[in-house]
Formats: sequence, C-alpha cells, structure tokens
Amino acid sequence: MSTSTKSPTSSQLGTYLGLSAVLIGMVVLFGNLSEYFFSADTFVAIANEIPALLVMAVGMTFVLIIAGIDLSVGSVLALSAAATANAILLWHWSVLPAAALGLLVGLACGAITGSIAVVWRLPSFIVSLGMLEAVRGGAYVATDSRTQYVGDAISGLAAPWVGGVSSAFFIAVALVVVGQLVLTKTVFGRYVVGIGTNEEAMRLAGINPSPIRIAVFAATGLLAGFAGLMQSARLEAADPNAGTGIELQVIAAVVIGGTSLMGGRGSVVNTFFGVLIIAVLEAGLAQVGVSDPSKRIITGCVIVVAVIIDTLRQRRAARAH
Repeated sequence: MSTSTKSPTSSQLGTYLGLSAVLIGMVVLFGNLSEYFFSADTFVAIANEIPALLVMAVGMTFVLIIAGIDLSVGSVLALSAAATANAILLWHWSVLPAAALGLLVGLACGAITGSIAVVWRLPSFIVSLGMLEAVRGGAYVATDSRTQYVGDAISGLAAPWVGGVSSAFFIAVALVVVGQLVLTKTVFGRYVVGIGTNEEAMRLAGINPSPIRIAVFAATGLLAGFAGLMQSARLEAADPNAGTGIELQVIAAVVIGGTSLMGGRGSVVNTFFGVLIIAVLEAGLAQVGVSDPSKRIITGCVIVVAVIIDTLRQRRAARAH
C-alpha cells in the first residue's frame, strides 16, 4: 500500500522541501520583478483569496487518490451559494439554517455524481462534466441569472481576524489538517489509498469500494458547498457565474502538490503547497502586468509540466519494483 498512509518518509520530506523551495523561489522572483509584491498587504490578500480554492482542493485530493475526478465543483460552489442566498432573501431564514441548506445542496450534488459513476460504472470525468453543466444551469435558475446580494448576513467568514487575515483562511487550514489526519491515520484513509492503488485487491480482501467512492464524492461536494459560503461571505453576494473554471485551478493545485492522476498516492499537506504555488503565481503575474490570457497560458503549461513529472515518477517507481 502507498506510503502516504505511513509516517513521513525521506521521499515525502523531499517532496515537502521541493515544494517549499519552489514556493520560496517564486516569492523571491516576483519580489525582484515587482517592488510591491514583497509586502504584508500582498500576502494578506493571497491568504484571503485562497480559502475557497483550498477547501475544494482538500476534497479533490481524495477524489484523485481513488483515481477519479470531479469537474463539477465550481458549479456546485455557485449553486450552494445561490441556495443559501435564496433562503436568506426569499424565505427569510436565519443564517445558520440557510448555510446548512447550502452545505446540503453541495453534499447532494457530490453524492449524485458519485452514485451515478459507481452504480452505472461510468467514468467520473464524463459524469462530473454533465453535472458541471446541469448544476450551473441550476444556479442560473435559482438566481434568475442575476447576482443575489446578501449584504453582511454571512460576512463573518470573510471578516479580518488576525493581522487582517480572515477567519475563512484559518478554517481552511484546519480542514487541511483534518484531511491529512483522515488520509493518514484512519481506516477510511487507508481504504481510499487502497482503492486508488488496486481496487480489485480491495474487493478480494472483502472490502466493497462502492460506498467509499460515493462517500469521497459526497464529501467533495460538501466541501464545494462550504467553499460557496466562503465565496459569498467575501463578495457579500451569490453570483451564478462564481467558480467558473475554478475546477481547473483546483486540479492543478492538487497535481502540483504531487497527488497522482493515476490514483493511489497523494497528500493533503502537499495540496496546500500546490494551492499556495497557484495563488502566488497568479498574484505575481498580475503585479508584473501579465495579461489574463497570458496568465491562463502559463497556468496551463504549469499543469502540463506537473502531469509530465507525475508520469515520469510513476514510470520510475514501476521500474524500481
């Protein structure tokens, strides 16, 4: 079974150090290219930008480890936020029940994606692609294709807490810790890695992978719903276009963090580094004046390079065995 379920090995420590070196190198590079980058304001802004991305990346790490993929998380973010906004604005619910509704919507979307993929034995790529469109359409219907302004009803998540950094950031970091502990210290985490490594061996061992797979997708949907709350709190609004394309950033962050697209290997802590690398890259490119299309080209190239590195790592590991 993968070493990701054991105590950190020298290889894992090497990965941590490698990702840290890349992150520090990027900070130094952009600090030299822009006189405004290396400042407290920049780092606070990055910290306040990443909570939604980080929360979804935690769930996506588990999805990729079971050799699946979920392209619908951005749409689920938007629909969950829309459900919460409707509950507050139209039905006059208080904040906690409205937020719970948004989380339940995310959970349901993830459970539906996982159930269809598992029961019908369909590629999760295709199922989640269909859900991406269907759920996005639901967000437009729920909001009448207009941004719903909820004001400061749920702005507490985005309120400055320590040094101008929002509570959402600290909650997201706490979820990273919880996710890593679940992955490395629980039976569920071992089953997740085992399914991604060799699903047939898990079946022969008497373990049914189906409910575990569905649970992983459901949890990812729940986290996407929570990301929707974070996004709404920061914008004080529910935008039906929110999260468009963010699924690519989420997958990029997880892959950059070293989680294998082939399944069986991953780390939530490494995903955190991947999110930071993506965030610093985008902030740095913006400060040095790179256009949005050029930023997308560079980000796409980073994803391709990360996938190539992962493929080479897999081949090297296969030859070693």
